[in-house]
Amino acid sequence: MPEASPSDTAAHRWFGRTARDLGPAERLVLTAAHQRSVISRNVGRDFDGELTFGQRLADKVAEFGGSWAFIASFGLFLLAWTVVNALLPRPFDTYPYIFLNLLLSMIAAIQAPIIMMSQNRQAARDRLDAAHDYEVNLKAEIEIMALHEKLDQLRTREIEALLARQQDQIDLLTRLLAEGRRPTDA
Repeated sequence: MPEASPSDTAAHRWFGRTARDLGPAERLVLTAAHQRSVISRNVGRDFDGELTFGQRLADKVAEFGGSWAFIASFGLFLLAWTVVNALLPRPFDTYPYIFLNLLLSMIAAIQAPIIMMSQNRQAARDRLDAAHDYEVNLKAEIEIMALHEKLDQLRTREIEALLARQQDQIDLLTRLLAEGRRPTDA
């Protein structure tokens, strides 16, 4: 029977499976734990560094479109449109402001997909963050279990040493009693 590799032994001890049966995240964590290397990284920086110009622009549009600054400025625009069209002797868009309605519909038609693109990208980033959090938590859990094992081994060695000393003392006391001497006479 072939001897199990260290990675198979560790995989079985920590995950109850062979190294071949582990997923990519578990293999990465097992390797990092075995090599005592750091697994945490800035996922956001890596993710944001790979964005194209269009993706960054979509994020900025979504960021501005969901802000109080946008609401205030758009409110002022609508107010100005209404006031100008009400005060002009020959308004370019008379009440009920059909042209304004057309502009608002076009803006909404363009803005909605841009915001959805940004939200999809944010969801992808959140999934990366969650996967990374899982890896870090898994490695921390393995490291904690390894520390518990080391403490248990130390405790077992200390108890064994204590029991050996006690046995030596019992043997000495038994020998002294067999010789007929009291332990305080020695």
